[in-house]
Amino acid sequence: MNEEAIDHDRLFKELLTTFFVEFIQGFLPDVAAYLDPDSIEFLDKEVFTDITEGKRYESDIVVKARFQGKEAFFLLIVENQSTPQSGFPRRMFTYFARFHEKFDLPIYPVVIYSFDRPRRLQPSRYEVSFPGFVVSRFQFRVIQLNRLKWRDYVTTPNPVATALMSKMQIARRDRVKVKVQCLRLIATLRLDPARSQLIAGFVRTYLQMTRPELVELQREVGLLPREELNSMLTLTNEWIELGEEQGIAKGIIEGIEQGMERGRAVEARSLILRWGIKRLGTPAAKVSAALEASDLARLEELADRLPEAESWEELLAE
Repeated sequence: MNEEAIDHDRLFKELLTTFFVEFIQGFLPDVAAYLDPDSIEFLDKEVFTDITEGKRYESDIVVKARFQGKEAFFLLIVENQSTPQSGFPRRMFTYFARFHEKFDLPIYPVVIYSFDRPRRLQPSRYEVSFPGFVVSRFQFRVIQLNRLKWRDYVTTPNPVATALMSKMQIARRDRVKVKVQCLRLIATLRLDPARSQLIAGFVRTYLQMTRPELVELQREVGLLPREELNSMLTLTNEWIELGEEQGIAKGIIEGIEQGMERGRAVEARSLILRWGIKRLGTPAAKVSAALEASDLARLEELADRLPEAESWEELLAE
């Protein structure tokens, strides 16, 4: 997908408005401690004209919320910055000033820096000062995704953290590993299909696989524990609907199904041996080899016949 064709603001706004409480809990836990989640109200967007640049800007997310246990309210302004801009801190200060003037409420400003480069620490304040005298120092909270490590969030059961892992610091060798972990987390969250699809689509957009990576993804998914595969099968179907490489994605599903069948075969073979040894004694090497070579259908047949068989030879007879 062409980077320029991605509507970054829309994708981030959809994710954060759908899971706003989870976003606060996962990335601003200090705010979560005093925010009343039942009081959240999304305000209409505001349009600002930057006289210096001659451009019009829209605020991303503006939330009105109440302090827990109080009747006092405050605003949260959350801006996603998908490209580096030298004048951005001044623009954030302008947003802050205009919202403060309009609503006369305390304002908590947050910026998500979501671009891949540069990785150097981005600004978190705007200052007006003279030699020996600071007129104003405006600060905003920064979440710079390309400086966060995906491994720090891989065990976090949080839908926003799962989605934003795709924009964090990922070594090229770990790209497939991260995508597999995202699939596992989405399946673990057990959200409704629409919300699962929202997260899966976000990850697919920002962590696009090359054909070799898709082949590796197929192999890695097929190696997952059997209890996880069933949940992920439906999720993988959703990924196909979202436009993943059709042939490779179909292979992923087939790999999952084959993995599930192999797991059931191992289980059936173990059951036959365990109960067969109790009834029929220790099997000869050729019996063990025959069981090892049997597919799932044959093993299920043998399991049904085991209670009536008098010997291993009788059990294996065609």
